[in-house]
Amino acid sequence: PNNESFFAGFFPERKGRQSKLKQLAEEKKTVVLHESPHKINTTLVQIKEFFGEETKVSLSREISKKFEETKRGTIDELIEFSKSKTLKGEIVLIINNSV
Repeated sequence: PNNESFFAGFFPERKGRQSKLKQLAEEKKTVVLHESPHKINTTLVQIKEFFGEETKVSLSREISKKFEETKRGTIDELIEFSKSKTLKGEIVLIINNSV
């Protein structure tokens, strides 16, 4: 278990996105970031690429609102989940990078 976290905010729109992912993958802390619904599928695939296939992730949307939803699992499970439905609202990802 890791008691430290790193808040990454929103990823850059285009330029610097892969550099930021590479930097975050090197952090041995839990990573917290925001993502918009229209970029979530791409971001999850990139997380798999940079953090690895065994990465565990939590995806939450609409936090503290009526339709709040949280899904936890491996990166592959979250990719499948995000592709199976249309996600709306601000999304928070928590990446377990303590291994």
